[in-house]
Amino acid sequence: MNYNIRGENVEVTEAIKAYVEKKVSKLERYFETPPTSDVNVNLSVYNDEQKIEVTIPMTNLLLRAEEKHEDLYAAIDLVVAKLERQIRKHKTKINRKSRQKGAAKYMFAEMEKSPVEQEDDDAIEIVRTKRFNLKPMDSEEAILQMDMLGHDFFVFTNADSGDTSVVYRRHDGKYGLIEPN
Repeated sequence: MNYNIRGENVEVTEAIKAYVEKKVSKLERYFETPPTSDVNVNLSVYNDEQKIEVTIPMTNLLLRAEEKHEDLYAAIDLVVAKLERQIRKHKTKINRKSRQKGAAKYMFAEMEKSPVEQEDDDAIEIVRTKRFNLKPMDSEEAILQMDMLGHDFFVFTNADSGDTSVVYRRHDGKYGLIEPN
C-alpha cells in the first residue's frame, strides 16, 4: 500500500507516520494479495480533539473511516478497528452472495473466526420501524422540523420537485440535502 499522510493543524512527524503505517498495514492480512491501492490519511487537530480520516479506494470496495479522540494514537487504533469491522462485514456479505469464480470474495484471505467475530457478522438487526406521511415542504421548513424534533436528519417530500428528499445535520454544524437523480 502507498501511504499519503497529511496533517491539518498538526505536524506529521516520523513517529506518527511510522505508527499509522504500522497499524494500517495490519489490514493487509485480510487480503490474499496485498492491495496496491493508495491509503489516504488525513490527521487534524481542533480544540484539543484529534481527528483521523482514512480512505482506502480499491477495485470492488471503498474503505473509509474517521475517528475523533483526545489522544492521536488512540484515534489511530480506533479507526483501524473500524476498518477491520468494515472488511469483515463486507467479506461476510460477499461470501453469502454468489460463489462464482472471479467474484470479489476471492480477494479476501480465509481467516479463522473467533466466537465473538461470528456474533458480530450477524449483528445487523432492525429493532424499530416507523411509518409516517411525507408532508410536502421546502428544505428550509424541513430543517426547522428536524431541529424542532431534535433529530440529525429529516425525510420529506420536496414541494418544488415532488421527490422524496432528506435534510441532515453535518458534523460541522451545517446542513446537507440529499435528493434523488
